[in-house]
Amino acid sequence: MSDDNPTARALALQAQACAGLGSAFSGALLASAAEDVAAGGPTADVMAPWAGRDVRAQIADAVPLRLLGALHDLALSGDAPALTALYPTADSAGDAAGAWGVARGLIAGQATRIGAFLGHEPQTNETRRSVALLPGFLTVAAETGLPIRAFEIAASAGLNSLWDRYHYDLGAAGQWGDVGSRVRLDTDWRGGPPPLGADVRVIERGACDRAPIDVRDPVARRRLKAYIWADQPERLARLDAAVEAVLAADASVDKADAATWPEQHAAPRDGAVTVLFHSVFWQYMPADSQAALTAAIGRLGQRASAAGPFAWLRMEPPPDNLSLMDIRLTLWPTGEERLLGRCHPHAAWVEWLG
Repeated sequence: MSDDNPTARALALQAQACAGLGSAFSGALLASAAEDVAAGGPTADVMAPWAGRDVRAQIADAVPLRLLGALHDLALSGDAPALTALYPTADSAGDAAGAWGVARGLIAGQATRIGAFLGHEPQTNETRRSVALLPGFLTVAAETGLPIRAFEIAASAGLNSLWDRYHYDLGAAGQWGDVGSRVRLDTDWRGGPPPLGADVRVIERGACDRAPIDVRDPVARRRLKAYIWADQPERLARLDAAVEAVLAADASVDKADAATWPEQHAAPRDGAVTVLFHSVFWQYMPADSQAALTAAIGRLGQRASAAGPFAWLRMEPPPDNLSLMDIRLTLWPTGEERLLGRCHPHAAWVEWLG
């Protein structure tokens, strides 16, 4: 493959990443798409809006994942039964080569529909990331002894905003949460246990997203599912269970910018610890938005006190490595920042540093 075609190169890199993260089907589809772009096939036409951008910019804008999501959305919709028949199910690994043959024709024949999907900014809501955030909440509760006000930014559909209502299996480290919950989150836990005995009481919660997903809308719900890799049925099942939890709780996500919403809704208050949290969101923000949010968080931290602490909890990649995530906590009024652990991007494993 020619390295002078950035779109083809971006697709090929994401194909390798998908395969490395346990999705052989997704990796094979994207590898075929990369070859089609390099050859000037129909995929090159539908990806034309990004043709002038370099590889790094296309990866940052999740361009390959947009294409993968568009094809999965078609398969889930039932509007392309030949494609659906070749996609993975709970009982079948699917036929990636056959699916690509059908998908290539659909890309040519349904370019308008696929182009519309590609033009919508990607949104995922991987519920298992709560298993990486949980030890941060436990640490905050243990160290402050206060009830929690939890506010999530870039919350997508708000599935992780209900983190305290799920059940967690941390292997030998122990279990935590609602044993009756249908949302059951496990992980390959590495290291000692977090403070599982902490008294966790969430007395207030809120969430925002620039373009929130309303899971009451079946089309929006399908879009959310489309971004989960089709050959990972356990992730799809977790999503379904978490959506049911959000519907049962009648939870909602405010339509708002992450840089301005926290100061309006998540200012610290006496008698509780206020936690602002997010996951796998930072790298998608423009630099000026990152700076504005950092400044806003700093101002909130300055308003914290021993009676009303403020915490910033996040699961985000370090700048030099997008293949893993850091779990970081900053707790005011001292403003001490700690690296609590590291984890897989989908929280398949968590390394607890404490």
